[in-house]
Amino acid sequence: MTLTGADAQEVSWPRKTRSEELRLQLADEIVRGVYAPGAPLDETSIANRFSVSRTPVREAIRSLAASGLVEVRPHRAAVVARPDASQLAGMFEAMAELEALCAGFAAERMTLIERQALEDIHEKLRVLIQSGDPQEYHEVNEAFHNAIYDGAHNAYLADLTLATRSRVQPFRRAQFRNLGRLAKSHVEHDRVVQSILRGERSVAAAAMVAHIATVREEYEHYTETI
Repeated sequence: MTLTGADAQEVSWPRKTRSEELRLQLADEIVRGVYAPGAPLDETSIANRFSVSRTPVREAIRSLAASGLVEVRPHRAAVVARPDASQLAGMFEAMAELEALCAGFAAERMTLIERQALEDIHEKLRVLIQSGDPQEYHEVNEAFHNAIYDGAHNAYLADLTLATRSRVQPFRRAQFRNLGRLAKSHVEHDRVVQSILRGERSVAAAAMVAHIATVREEYEHYTETI
């Protein structure tokens, strides 16, 4: 999708499924400590709380298990878990390298239309800094990274990166609540965008590795404040 002029301000993003909305809500509560490690996640109670059937709840819990936030046990309620430091470090390390590959390839392969679309999304993120809404910024941030994956023109790499991001997503999302994080994130993005626009593969890759490393640091800072 190419966004120009006023369209860049008015674009609407795909609506989330009920299962996805539940996953995000529960992930936020787990990361914030509303649900303590070891606490059971009873499907019926959650379904009643959100006035939904157990099906989207079950789907949301399966997705949370993929992120390491939930431990699913046969014939028993799932329980809250949190990846240990080593596991989380490994997830972020893999995420950084995969995104760096995408950024490097995008610097070489993005079409002019794709570059314009990336700039337009980058501009929308700049505007969102003023609102200070971490949820909306997170949603457009996903579109920003997706544009880079698509611009790499390597479907297999894009699939791997998306799969890894789905596991790391709750932690990436949480760090946007840090004071001043939205503006800092945009500065980091700008280094990636400018190197892609200049066609500098190695610089784009290095900028992306640095960005994801900072995301991890910001998440660790967030967990110290909750």
